[in-house]
Amino acid sequence: MSISSRFAVGIHILTLIEFNKDGVTSSDYLAGSVNTNPALIRKIMAMLKKADLIEVKPGVAGAKLTKDLTEISLYDVYRAVSVVEENELFSIHDNPNPACPVGQNIQTAIEPIFIQAQSTMESVLKHVSLADVVNDVATKSQAT
Repeated sequence: MSISSRFAVGIHILTLIEFNKDGVTSSDYLAGSVNTNPALIRKIMAMLKKADLIEVKPGVAGAKLTKDLTEISLYDVYRAVSVVEENELFSIHDNPNPACPVGQNIQTAIEPIFIQAQSTMESVLKHVSLADVVNDVATKSQAT
C-alpha cells in the first residue's frame, strides 16, 4: 500500500500548467497527459485551488498558477491534496495482544520512529520547489 497518487498527480498538474502557460490548460487536456479521467483532475484541481496554488474561473476552461514556481514547494502540494494527516503517514495496527510482551510495547516503540520518518520526508519536500521539478522535466524533455 502506498500513499495516495494525488500527490504525484498534483505535481503533474502544476508542472503541465507551467509548461502550457500560454495555452488553455483544461481538465481534459490535463487528463490526457496524466492518462486519467477529467473528473479526477477537477477534484485535485479543486484541492489545489483551495490551497491557493492555482486560479480557475467557473465556466472558463483553463488554470493558472497563483505564485511563482520558486514559491511553491512540493510540501505545499503534498498538504494541498490531503495525502495524509500530520504524523499519520504510517499506520500502526490497533489491537496488538496486550498479554504479549511485544504486543503491549510495539506501538510505543515504533510510533516515534514513524513520526520522525514522516517529519524528515516532509522536510525534504519543503526544500524542493516546483521550479526544480519544471526545470528537471524541461531538461529531460529536451534530451529526448
